[in-house]
Amino acid sequence: MLWTIKYSPKNFKEVLGNNKAKEEISEWIEKWLNNQPQKPLLMVGPPGTGKTTLAHLAAEEFADHIELNASDKRSYDILLGTVGEASATGSLYNQGLKLIILDEVDGIHGTDDRGGIRAISKIIKEGHHPLVMMANDPYSKRIKSLKTKCEVITIRKVHTNSIVALLKRICAKEGVEFEEYVLRTLAKRSKGDLRSAINDLEIIARGKESITTEDLEIISQKDDIHNIFDSVRTVLKSKNPRRIKEAMRVEADPAFMLELITENIPREYEKKHEIQDAYEMISQADIYLGRAFQTRNYGYWKYSYDLMSLGVALAKDETYKKFARFANSSVYTMLSKSRAKRDLRERVAEKIGEKTHTSHKVAKEQFPYLEIMFQDNELAWELAEYFRLENDEVKLFRSRKIKKPKTIRSKTIKKENKVSDSKKIEDKKIKEKATPPQSHVKKTKSSTTKEIIKKEGKIENPVKLKSDKKDSKSNKKEKQVSLFSFK
Repeated sequence: MLWTIKYSPKNFKEVLGNNKAKEEISEWIEKWLNNQPQKPLLMVGPPGTGKTTLAHLAAEEFADHIELNASDKRSYDILLGTVGEASATGSLYNQGLKLIILDEVDGIHGTDDRGGIRAISKIIKEGHHPLVMMANDPYSKRIKSLKTKCEVITIRKVHTNSIVALLKRICAKEGVEFEEYVLRTLAKRSKGDLRSAINDLEIIARGKESITTEDLEIISQKDDIHNIFDSVRTVLKSKNPRRIKEAMRVEADPAFMLELITENIPREYEKKHEIQDAYEMISQADIYLGRAFQTRNYGYWKYSYDLMSLGVALAKDETYKKFARFANSSVYTMLSKSRAKRDLRERVAEKIGEKTHTSHKVAKEQFPYLEIMFQDNELAWELAEYFRLENDEVKLFRSRKIKKPKTIRSKTIKKENKVSDSKKIEDKKIKEKATPPQSHVKKTKSSTTKEIIKKEGKIENPVKLKSDKKDSKSNKKEKQVSLFSFK
């Protein structure tokens, strides 16, 4: 049996440290047992501090318990099919209360755990049984929605002296002689992780009668990864270069780390020259960080890390003993709020660039000039028509809506009239082609009468012939009358 299981606490009194947290958990259990339903518990703290142990000790007070940990799939359907059904049904023993334990809820992500947080929120809303959840990272975005629905209990690291005392008791029970320095070194290396300290002791002490400093060589120094906010706190609170270097061993994007330190400098530093020097170091770190991304030479990162950590830490004259509440970076909040506006600028730049045959960057450089040009109503209308801008895209350059100018209206009316006149002319030409003109017919008829008169050998009056162009029949009658009168 592993020593972590063999020497695990059997009740709340045997749990090391976190006395306030133990009292809050005990009160929470008593209220549930007295038919006073409470909010779910969310225990937050580093690994190895006893969160799971406290949850298991709490489970002994109830009739039954159901547990899902990080190794299980925790998707929406699985959670509702297991935990959801269990939370909706009762038990036959101990007032029918079952404790539901969800370990490492901040690790719910990926394809296998899709919809897990949404399922937990639904279980909290509709469930009838006590629920305990654990998380390692108190600043994780995945548990942000759960914090408002739960009673959050912070589980802190175990003190080094408490760990040393427990290791001594274990050595006494196992019959292992020890040196004080060895146990204290193991406790310091664990950095408050009690489980890690017990595992290290088991590795060097199992099967032996005594342990010495030489046995410490078996266990290498831990490659500890710090919490990002602990790293920021160490940078702003300490002036010890070695401690600051160790604190910067964190799995985080250097740009995000830079933003966090930048945000919290004025919260910690009070003197003007300290803030000025600190921000000077931040600007230098930002330059090296930009070079790393532009040149793909990530060797610049080490200079950026040194400037944002050691440079900022040594900018203060002395360490402050006050309490400062550090906050998350406001830059990303502002970027998320301005996302719609940035997308709008990209769309407009694309349309303008397509018409002017320029890049998006060059098109954006013309925006200040376009704002001036869009103040004129007629010009704004023409530009909007030319670039094919929508109403919401026009608002990027002017706040009020564009009204169609009167001059443009008159021009459009004239164009419409011209189009209608040209259509009438074309229709007339088509009709003329289809039917020959009446004058041509009359000419042919008059010419035939002349030929007839000439053939008969009769003299005609030219004045009368000109007046007789209306009808061929009437012309013949008049001509006959004039011939008889001549006789």
